[in-house]
Amino acid sequence: MKTVTAMALRHMKNAGEKIACLTAYDASFAVLLEGAGVEVLLVGDSLGMVVQGQASTLSVSMDAMVYHTTCVARGITRSLLVADLPFLSYATPERALDNAGRLMAAGAKMVKLEGCSASVLETVHRLVQWGIPVCGHLGLLPQSVHTLGGYRVQGTEPDRATAILDEAEALQNAGAELLVLECVPVTLAKRITEALSIPVIGIGAGVHCDGQVLVLYDVLGIVLGKRPRFAHDFMQGNTSLHDAIAAFVRDVKRGAFPGPEHSYGT
Repeated sequence: MKTVTAMALRHMKNAGEKIACLTAYDASFAVLLEGAGVEVLLVGDSLGMVVQGQASTLSVSMDAMVYHTTCVARGITRSLLVADLPFLSYATPERALDNAGRLMAAGAKMVKLEGCSASVLETVHRLVQWGIPVCGHLGLLPQSVHTLGGYRVQGTEPDRATAILDEAEALQNAGAELLVLECVPVTLAKRITEALSIPVIGIGAGVHCDGQVLVLYDVLGIVLGKRPRFAHDFMQGNTSLHDAIAAFVRDVKRGAFPGPEHSYGT
């Protein structure tokens, strides 16, 4: 694998080559993921749930994100490392700049934030001005789970679908170089992916996205409670962690994952 950059991901999109992305929280798994061909490693605030045992991502601290980003950065040399800005860490553009700087100093090459409010768009523009690459996140927003009324599919109504498409274009225009699209109907994800020049990484958004991301623990069959519809246990039929992760990468690359059973709508 060559060194993965934001520009390299855009070239992959233009060439029709799918992008494999998984979450990572420590150096050992980071080595394993990069060795299996995962192009993008996301230090997600999902660590609050799968590592810390919290009920949501909302309690994850900035210090925790910096710590785990540092750990993952030590395990990779070529994959692109993206780190989440946790809840309220980007409440103002000034606060976002300080906290994004901490993540970049810890080894991240891009930071991710959720939503598309006027404040978020201003923040994206400000971060990009200071040389910090940004990944947006639309659809289901885990940091807004209480506002959304739970973990629900987004964009099922025509007006909301149009709004999410408009938000995706606004984030791109503000300077975002990557977009995560979570839990939206397949048709909407396809429209957004085709409309944007930046890569779109889906989770519960169907096979037409430029790439796919899952929480690593879901890929390895380590699920506490109900398995999300969009997840798949790649340990089934494989005898090692490496083989399971490689199977995820292979199925993403050939368009075998996600299937209709992992997606919403038509």
